[in-house]
Amino acid sequence: MRIKSGGVTDVGRVRSNNEDCYRIVPEMGLFVLSDGMGGEAHGEIASAMAVETVVKHCLEGENNPAAPIFGETQPGWSAHTKRLASAVHLANRCIFESAAQNPEQQGMGATVTAAWITGHELSLAHVGDSRAYILRAGALQQLTSDHSLVAEQVRRGILTAAQADESDMQSVLLRALGTNPQIEVDAEDHLVFPKDVLLLCSDGLTRMIMEPEIAGALQSEPDSAKAAARLVDLANERGGADNTTVIVVHTDTETRNWFSWLRFGQRKHSNGNGHAGGK
Repeated sequence: MRIKSGGVTDVGRVRSNNEDCYRIVPEMGLFVLSDGMGGEAHGEIASAMAVETVVKHCLEGENNPAAPIFGETQPGWSAHTKRLASAVHLANRCIFESAAQNPEQQGMGATVTAAWITGHELSLAHVGDSRAYILRAGALQQLTSDHSLVAEQVRRGILTAAQADESDMQSVLLRALGTNPQIEVDAEDHLVFPKDVLLLCSDGLTRMIMEPEIAGALQSEPDSAKAAARLVDLANERGGADNTTVIVVHTDTETRNWFSWLRFGQRKHSNGNGHAGGK
């Protein structure tokens, strides 16, 4: 599988600082996005800690498969999904302990949505209301479930989706990194196919733009970095009420010709990392 990716983060039009953070590790096919919370309680520290902990733990696992696994795992999970879920458990512990040791950080937390692509396998791990989508054959499918009060009310039939979109309680999370010593992590294995487009985003995007428009933007722009920038621009055009961070990943079949074989399969990777800190 050939992967091309790009990411953008932006403070938006209302907030004064950026608590979002993301990281792309192209040589691993690893993508991590986090949205900090806490404002004066240093949400930008929490999101940066989440991203860096996940990346570091996954790198450690690649170099040493016997490295410890944290948290509960499911028997059906792939090795990469187990490692990714473990990384999120570790990130939760690091944020919680940092807040406990530093009074000025009390109350900080973060969401995290992480994806790891290996061949045709996609591993996902998720806590909070940042999201992962896949665009396949023109249809946009949300792969993650929001751990928010309004999302739970929609699942229980208390609110309609339209009512949830208008609710003043959208920012209330039921699950976030750093708020408790232990965390429940959603993790899943998926298959990816050539021409799929993977999207990771903070809620600054999904609160400003409806899913059909997101799908249209992804379909109309084949360049990953430009697609990510276009989505962020659209969120800002709608008011930019929050920080917005977007990672777009295009997948395709690996092309091999006689020249590439002469180069012994050497491959070029486009790198992209992003970090900013407020919400």
